Amino acid sequence: MSASAGTGVFVLSLMSIPICYLFNSLIYSNSAEAFLFAGCSTVIILAISVSCMLKKKAPADPLFYAVYAVFAFLSVVNLIIGLEQDNIIDGFVTFYLREANPHINTAHGHMISYWDGCVHYLMYLLMIAAITWGDSYRAIGLYWVGSFLMRAIVYILGNAVGKYGTQVTPLFLLHMLYIAVSVWACFRVFSQPSTRDAQLTDIQRDGRKGILQRPQDLLFVIYLIPAFAFCVFRGLVVLDYSGKWYQGYTQHYEPYLKDPSAYPKVQMLVSMLYSGPYYIITLYGLMVPGCEWMPDLTLVHSGALAQAQFTHIGASLHTRTPFSYRVPADGQSVFLLFNILYALVPQALCYRCCTKPAFFLRPTADKKTE
Repeated sequence: MSASAGTGVFVLSLMSIPICYLFNSLIYSNSAEAFLFAGCSTVIILAISVSCMLKKKAPADPLFYAVYAVFAFLSVVNLIIGLEQDNIIDGFVTFYLREANPHINTAHGHMISYWDGCVHYLMYLLMIAAITWGDSYRAIGLYWVGSFLMRAIVYILGNAVGKYGTQVTPLFLLHMLYIAVSVWACFRVFSQPSTRDAQLTDIQRDGRKGILQRPQDLLFVIYLIPAFAFCVFRGLVVLDYSGKWYQGYTQHYEPYLKDPSAYPKVQMLVSMLYSGPYYIITLYGLMVPGCEWMPDLTLVHSGALAQAQFTHIGASLHTRTPFSYRVPADGQSVFLLFNILYALVPQALCYRCCTKPAFFLRPTADKKTE
């Protein structure tokens, strides 16, 4: 595949800027149906443009067509939404913000716009580059899978059970189409072959070492125990557990957990049910050699937790959150310390598992015996 294909997708994604401005100018009626029509027209125009630009030098992987080109375009749209919400630009998605989607105007939706417009856009470009040059995009893809799944689950459930649950517009159906295509893309990412490799001597040497002989892994094991307690603790907080510590923590450090939008409540429950079992499984994987699923599992989890913590930290401090639910000034240092560490250490664990996987691999002879 030629590099011009990847360049074409990059240029195509930037077309979202004039398209957004044009549609915002044309849509003058106050109806969500008009915006839905404009959105569908944009997707059709986008598909035709991709087909024309890449007709002669089409990539072999259909995932390139089905997801990354369209998603890169939509990521720039999300960045435009975030910038207009902060009044940095004006006149691009005004109708969308005022009439079509009340959920996007919450602090949670605002932070999702920035995450999609910056982090996801970078991931799409990296995956496009990997496909362009024939490299494996499995690692980046798995990180995106975790991030996307966390975003989708929390956003959809938060829309359904929060105070905006009765304000579902026809755009929700378009969003569900986006979810369906993304789920298909997740399965395609998991189907990509793993390229991990390690020398037999490295596997045998690292496989004989106990946890006390691996100080780096020992630190991760020590971290996983309080991390498990922290995610369960916040899950109990949003379930209105009446303990004194729980009430004090909510009052002084994370009042956003009680926000009526329901996004933080859903976020903490999903994190407890997802991260809690993950920490237990990871403890096992760090202590018992030959757990080949560890690198992939840490990639998915680190992507999910990065998205969750970015959104939660940003929404807890954002001015769109009512003042009574924002982090108090005297508790911000503790709040940031706990939440940033909770977000960064899994990234370090993921890096360790993916760059030095020998402990988690088994010799080929053992696999054949099984």
